[in-house]
Amino acid sequence: MRPNCLFLALFLFAFLLAVGAVSIHHSCHPSGDPQPDKINNPVMKDIAEFAISEINKQSQKKLVFQKVVSRRHRKHLEGRICRLFIEVRDESLPTSPIMNYKVYVYEICWKNFRKLKFFYQIN
Repeated sequence: MRPNCLFLALFLFAFLLAVGAVSIHHSCHPSGDPQPDKINNPVMKDIAEFAISEINKQSQKKLVFQKVVSRRHRKHLEGRICRLFIEVRDESLPTSPIMNYKVYVYEICWKNFRKLKFFYQIN
């Protein structure tokens, strides 16, 4: 009887440890966003800044994030596609107006993977 209890306790401990490790590693909120109702929450701001850094690499510009205007995301395979409308300013121009961009970013948050799918200026 005693070995069975020891085995059961060990199994329960290992299971709880595995669940804890997954929940610590998996920093994604179940809905994919800790503040799904807020446009300028930290997750969306981080995704927008990632998109701007990728745009700067691809187009040799010096865009700077201003704010997220609107957003939408949908599940896709094992991640999500975030569609953001963002306001940016071009630092390479002395009197740069605020420009609007539409960006799509594919994210798999539990793998720390992001990829800018496409972007374009909309004004």
